[in-house]
Amino acid sequence: MADLETTTVSNEGHVASSRVGDFRLTTDADDDAGPNPSAVLLADYAACYVSALRVVAADAGHDDLGEVRIEAEADRADGVIEAIRFDVAVEAALDAAAATDVAENALDASHVGAALREDLRADVSVETDAV
Repeated sequence: MADLETTTVSNEGHVASSRVGDFRLTTDADDDAGPNPSAVLLADYAACYVSALRVVAADAGHDDLGEVRIEAEADRADGVIEAIRFDVAVEAALDAAAATDVAENALDASHVGAALREDLRADVSVETDAV
C-alpha cells in the first residue's frame, strides 16, 4: 500500500474534486469553483515549510516561535511556476543570524520543497519580532 493516496474526479471543464483521507478539496484552473492547482501547490509548500521551520527552530533551541505568518507568492510563465518567494514573519525575537539559519535549514527539511524541481526552492526572507 502506498504512503499517500488521493482520488481525484473531474466531470466537466477544469474543476476537479480530490479526496484526501476524510477531506475534500475542489480545485479549478479558472479559479471559479476553488483555487487553481498552482495556488494549492503554493499553499501546500508554505504549510509544509512552516512545520519544517518549527521543527528546525526547536532543534536549534528556539522552542516558542509564537505566531508564524508566511506570505507566499509565485511567478508563472505560460501557467508554469517559475519562481517562489516566502516572506516569513515570526512573533519570536530571534537574532538575524539565528533567523536566517533556521529559515535556510527549514528549506532543506520541507518535504514538499524536496518534491519540487530544484530551481523552485522558495526564496525566503525572514522578519522576527514581527507578528
